[in-house]
Amino acid sequence: MSSDVPGVQTRIFMGTSNSASAGPPWTNAIDVHHHIIPDFYVEELRKLGFVSTLPGVDKPEWKIETSLSMMDRQGIRAAVVNVWPGVPAVDAATGARFARRVNEFLAELVAAHPGRLGAFAVLPLPHVDAALDELAYSVDVLGLDGVGLVTNYGGVYAGDRSLDAFHAEAARRGTPLFVHPTTPTAEQPTFGLPVSLCEFPFETVRLASQLLYNRTLERHPGLRVILSHGGGGVAYYAARLACGPLIRADLAERLPADPIGSLRRLYGDTAMIGDPHAFASVRSFAAVDRILVGSDFPFMPESFGAENCRYVVDHGGFSPDELARIESGNASHLFPRFASD
Repeated sequence: MSSDVPGVQTRIFMGTSNSASAGPPWTNAIDVHHHIIPDFYVEELRKLGFVSTLPGVDKPEWKIETSLSMMDRQGIRAAVVNVWPGVPAVDAATGARFARRVNEFLAELVAAHPGRLGAFAVLPLPHVDAALDELAYSVDVLGLDGVGLVTNYGGVYAGDRSLDAFHAEAARRGTPLFVHPTTPTAEQPTFGLPVSLCEFPFETVRLASQLLYNRTLERHPGLRVILSHGGGGVAYYAARLACGPLIRADLAERLPADPIGSLRRLYGDTAMIGDPHAFASVRSFAAVDRILVGSDFPFMPESFGAENCRYVVDHGGFSPDELARIESGNASHLFPRFASD
């Protein structure tokens, strides 16, 4: 969705405050879920034969001035931008060249807007050696702030044990990993609906279940993983995911001693959780120090993101100190570039 649809937000946010009259939801926010869509990137995807459009969504018009003006209007001090859906699952050499071009573009963009932008690097996964090389270059040479992942790379999910060397290095470095869902590899019924509408939250739950039963966070305790859209459906499904041994006894060997605690170590952003139904689940599950601001701009329109965040601010029952942590404190801890002087 790239533009406002009359009446849609009124139905979704029935009974909430109006962001236009209440003013912007933030005054000093750091947005960790902010997409950019360079023309060269979309054209490169087409050349590789992967998509004619981005998977499951309309392609919004984007230019950096649009992002910056939206940030100014919504009280967003800075954004850590990502290029989604990253590098497709191609051969290692092609993926490495593609990733390098995207990451150097990101570094130039950040340098042109000091204090306003950071960026998540893309990597040529599932090729671990190439990904490790690009991780080192992106962080050590280009100075990027983290890594943007998708839930799966041609069927290899981001928590797969074949990627353990990457997990170990990201954990050693303390590099934040921002994970956005993408199209599942197994064909699912769509009923004529965009795959992003239903499957994206399920993709995030799939990944969370893999991280849980592979004990990825326990084996790599330095990992800092941000799940998009408040964790997808993780808050709602967490207790169910912990029931594996009740369903099949051998799963007890794979489950961490504290499965709910393990899942609560994951970060989530506020994108698309600002309604009475989704937010109730996230609010009861997530610790305040694991909640980050996310606009999902420009794939979701500015007015939707503003109303979404306004709901979190107005109905979250957070103290002023807690809101300050959500607005920028938690992100400043993850991204030193934006730490207050």
